[in-house]
Amino acid sequence: MNIRKINKEEMNEALNLVWRVFLEFEAPDYTEEGIKEFKRSIDDKEWINKREFYGAFDKENKLLGVIATKDTNHIALFFVEGEYHKQGIGRKLYEEVKLLNKEGYFTVNSSPYAHDIYKHLGFVDTDKEQCINGLKFYPMKVVFK
Repeated sequence: MNIRKINKEEMNEALNLVWRVFLEFEAPDYTEEGIKEFKRSIDDKEWINKREFYGAFDKENKLLGVIATKDTNHIALFFVEGEYHKQGIGRKLYEEVKLLNKEGYFTVNSSPYAHDIYKHLGFVDTDKEQCINGLKFYPMKVVFK
């Protein structure tokens, strides 16, 4: 597996993966408003351009997972194709962006679905569950320095 920065030509593929995985695993926890708000975010070119995207690619260069950070220390998106869950792909993506992080910590607004996954990575809740524009999330943080 190869973890590398996603280039402009691959961005649509990456965002399509994010949307597919969101619909399958995350959307059931959200209202129609939350689903529309998430879609609006990933369709917003300005929002996308303010984030760094990395992908996990197999030997045939098939995209298996995506992680996006803002300002190197906030995880904005983190999705792995469902058929590849629990195979260490997410961990490898996370470890790669961790190497690029000079701040020594990450924050994330975790969806209810991913809450236990982030706990497994060492994140802790910094507040109770929130809901903004229909998107439910847990503010979380991990310190690793």
